[in-house]
Amino acid sequence: MGAWGTAISSNDTYADIYGDFFNLYNEGFDVAEISKKLISNNQETINDLDDGNNFWFALAKAQWECKLLDDNIFDKVKEIIETGADIEVWKELGADEKDIKKRKIVLDKFLADIQIERTKAKSRKKKIIRKPIFEKGDCLTFKLKDGNYGAAVVLEAIINTELGLNLIATTRFNESYKPTISDIENEEVLVKNFLFWKNQQEITWYYPISLKRDNIKPEVLGKLKVGIDYNPSDYSLGFSYGGSIDSTIEIIERQFEYEKTNLKTENKLTIKELTIKK
Repeated sequence: MGAWGTAISSNDTYADIYGDFFNLYNEGFDVAEISKKLISNNQETINDLDDGNNFWFALAKAQWECKLLDDNIFDKVKEIIETGADIEVWKELGADEKDIKKRKIVLDKFLADIQIERTKAKSRKKKIIRKPIFEKGDCLTFKLKDGNYGAAVVLEAIINTELGLNLIATTRFNESYKPTISDIENEEVLVKNFLFWKNQQEITWYYPISLKRDNIKPEVLGKLKVGIDYNPSDYSLGFSYGGSIDSTIEIIERQFEYEKTNLKTENKLTIKELTIKK
């Protein structure tokens, strides 16, 4: 389960399903047709004990926003929440008591929310070409909560599409001074293994709307030459989707906090390896 927080939407599966739903909705497909398509195409996720619940939460939320929440989908979500099935998943994956309590509050609120019909269905959006926020090769820095600087590199910028995606690799840089371009190029990529993560590199596709909503705006220090082209449709690379700088900063802090009492992973990858074509 690719989770970065306790919120219903704070995991990769929810972000993917919710995003896929509204991509099809905005293309004119009706809700029943979209739902049938998503269920058919995501059987592996649905049958995954760790991730299946997040699929149903995303589908229920999307249907509810369209004022067409299917009774069977609602009953499925209600059963998951009221029986404590999702909480059991979190316990089995090693979540601490603090996160489990937060998750239960979130689940109860979610169930209460979708029991009340929306006054208005979500409108379909016209096709809009979105420009990525950052350019390929941009080196970014931002302040962490403790005052130190973090750093990241934009590996790709997808232009002339509705998505306007940026692929950003977050580094392990965590110092009291601003990084140089050379510091960033030679830095390791942050690898997550707190909570449910199992040595997952923090390399994520960011949507422009998420970056615009961020409270923390990164500073562009300059550029690195990126000699590799990355395709957002290549799921074999294992990159996450739906990141934000605010959530990335939380991930950095939680990973370093985890490493205070746990061994750092030996799964190393440098920014140089991601930018120089072999």
